[in-house]
Amino acid sequence: MPYLKLQTNTDVNPAQTGALLKKLSKTVAQHLGKPESYVMVALEPPAPMLFAGTDAPLAYLELKSIGLPQNKTTALSKTLCDLMHQELGISQERVYIEFSNATGPMWGWNGETF
Repeated sequence: MPYLKLQTNTDVNPAQTGALLKKLSKTVAQHLGKPESYVMVALEPPAPMLFAGTDAPLAYLELKSIGLPQNKTTALSKTLCDLMHQELGISQERVYIEFSNATGPMWGWNGETF
């Protein structure tokens, strides 16, 4: 049920993509205490993007999950920003993360809802 979407203006080496997605998936599962089998991660193709008036490397992440605990968002923000810097060379000041809490009835899976 957790879903993490990464948008960036930075080219990601195709050989690096799989490893990055796996790190992100594992990170989300660990921080939220959810089975990784429920985690979905998407990396969108590089897009023209500006932040603070410049097209220097940047990232926008959306993390949605049922019951996303607000007390976990600070640690998640630190970890995800660290990963963007380590893996893609994006300065932490150029990363925005949107955290969204979803309710079970508003999240569908396997022909049902949670």
